[in-house]
Amino acid sequence: MASSSSLLSEDQFLCSVCLDVFTDPVTTPCGHNFCMTCLNEHWDRSEHCLCPLCKEQFNVRPELKINRMFREVVDHLRRRRDPVKPGKVPCDICTCERLKAVKSCLDCGLSFCETHLEPHKTAAKLRKHKLMDPVENLEDYICQKHDRPLELFCRDDQTCVCQFCTEGDHKTHNTVPLEEESEQRKSELGKTQTEVQKMIQDKLKKIKEIRHSEELRKASTERQIADSVEVFRSLIGCIERSQAELIELMEEKQKAAERQAEGLIKELEQEITELKRRDTELEQLSHSEDHLHLLQVYPTLCSPPHTTHSTDISIDPHLCVDTLREALEQLEKSFNEEMEKVPEIKMKRIKQYAVDVTVNPDTAHPSLFLTGNGKRVGHGDAPQRVCGNPQRFNCCVYALGKEGFSSGKFYHEVQVKGKTWWTLGVASEFSTRKGVITLSPDNGFWTVALEKGDEYSANGCRPICLSLSQKPQRVGVFVDYEEGRVSFYDVEASSHIYSFTGQTFTEKLYPFFGPGLSGGENSAPLIICL
Repeated sequence: MASSSSLLSEDQFLCSVCLDVFTDPVTTPCGHNFCMTCLNEHWDRSEHCLCPLCKEQFNVRPELKINRMFREVVDHLRRRRDPVKPGKVPCDICTCERLKAVKSCLDCGLSFCETHLEPHKTAAKLRKHKLMDPVENLEDYICQKHDRPLELFCRDDQTCVCQFCTEGDHKTHNTVPLEEESEQRKSELGKTQTEVQKMIQDKLKKIKEIRHSEELRKASTERQIADSVEVFRSLIGCIERSQAELIELMEEKQKAAERQAEGLIKELEQEITELKRRDTELEQLSHSEDHLHLLQVYPTLCSPPHTTHSTDISIDPHLCVDTLREALEQLEKSFNEEMEKVPEIKMKRIKQYAVDVTVNPDTAHPSLFLTGNGKRVGHGDAPQRVCGNPQRFNCCVYALGKEGFSSGKFYHEVQVKGKTWWTLGVASEFSTRKGVITLSPDNGFWTVALEKGDEYSANGCRPICLSLSQKPQRVGVFVDYEEGRVSFYDVEASSHIYSFTGQTFTEKLYPFFGPGLSGGENSAPLIICL
């Protein structure tokens, strides 16, 4: 049989109607072969019984019978073209090369290919059998006690049962069709899948936070190294050696921290891969029509996946600060003169973040006057006629800058020379502008002030008196938005005045100006220098 088929062309085994290998081949009186289904459907659609190939007409519709010998040849060819592949269920009836099954019968306990499934389509008794998509472990779908299909689910015992089981051990139990229980479990699968997807997003977010913290720490480390190099460059040979040792130690710590971060990221990515696999399985299961399989694997897939790391991993971006501080403290006694250059270096670094600032006239109190293209602000003798504006201060003689900042670092300088009253700092976008205002961080203001010519204070929740060695002529205001810091400096002395630290900014910050009331020695305006 095999040798015969190998001598023939494959085209000779193709139905001229469907153009595929014959299925249940039949032969017309004129000698042509067709699939039984193809020929019957062709005649059902035609007024006359004609051969689809040669058009010969038959007065009486021929009774068709399957050409069994020809079908064996065709089946052999089909097996060569479409062997059972891994993952496919083979037919239990095929005796030679086994074709893949198209259905499994729960009543017979067997899987059938297209050819051997034919009796289940034609025999009256077999048509009543319960067919399903082919599965390998068909015995798992049959009750081992009654040898009947598992069609019901016992909610009391949480197990699948057959119809005979409900007449015995499960007679008084709450049983429902598998389909009903499966649909309910699918809805629960959706909730579990949502939780898994949230865990994936949380871990992706944590990876992003770790990488951002790593960038901040690396930038901070590079700045500290640069500052250290500038300080130690002028020192004698022993200090140069100390400088090299310090940098090496800082870099080693940085590399160790990078390795730690990469390790954490790798572990989190592995967990994400596992969660994605779980997500895919849940997605596939949620669309499965295999109700028994769903119920059997449901407890395993719906248990929370094990994860090693929580999402509250924190990374310290200031890894090298303590190392640098210790090194500088050891050298302070011997090299005080060189260490005095550090504030100048810090001021130089801060000035790199200088921004162009001008006063916004729509926010200025009516008694304030602006000149120099918005670079000068002072108090006038009488209020000006201005339009009403919700942004304008209407009681306190203050004004804000035009430009607002919601991220990063920014710096500006204001000349206060010749003044006995002034207030400088930053204010939040939605801080109060109307009525009497108490300047404090709780109200959205971070400021320092001079009153009565020599009284300096930081306007916190409780005003903090500041003791300055000399009177500033130019004040620098520096903001690190992400760090939550607002710092003030005496620019000419390169000295620090005060810092608000540990703040949380959620709105835009605007430069704040309060020139105080004019008269006497306070008539000079505030002048924005940078």
